[in-house]
Amino acid sequence: MNDGLQDLYREVILDHNRRPRNFRVIEGGRRHEGFNPLCGDRVTVYLKVEDGVVRDAAFEGQGCAIAKASASLMTEALKGLTVDEARKRFAEFQAMVTSPLESPVPDLGKLSVLAGVREFPTRVKCASLAWHTAKAALDGDDAPVSTE
Repeated sequence: MNDGLQDLYREVILDHNRRPRNFRVIEGGRRHEGFNPLCGDRVTVYLKVEDGVVRDAAFEGQGCAIAKASASLMTEALKGLTVDEARKRFAEFQAMVTSPLESPVPDLGKLSVLAGVREFPTRVKCASLAWHTAKAALDGDDAPVSTE
C-alpha cells in the first residue's frame, strides 16, 4: 500500500474509532451479536429493514480501533441498500480484505481504506466481525457470530 493510502487508512480508522457513526440501538429492528475470541471484540448490529431496504443500521460494542471503525463505516455503507445489495456489498468487502496485498484495491468508497488490513492478517477478523454479524442479521441466522 502506498504511503498516501496508509495515511488515509490510519486517519479514517482513528476518526471512526474516536467518533463512531451510528453507535446506538435501533428498537424494533433486526439484532444480532458477534464475538472475536482472539482479541475480545464484541459487537451487536441493529438493522431496520423495510420493504426489502436497509432503512437504518447501527451498532454497539467494544473492541479494537479497527473493529469499531469497520462497524461504523459499515453502518454508513448499508443504509439505503436493498437486502440483496447489502449482501453483495458484504461479499465485495470480504473479497477486498482477504485478497493478496498485490491485488488492486476496488472502489468501495470509504470502505476501500480498510483494504489496509490485508497487511495485518490477524486484523482481518477484526475488520470483518461487524460485516459477518450484519450478514447473519440479514439472513435471519439465530446463531451468534464468531470469527473462530
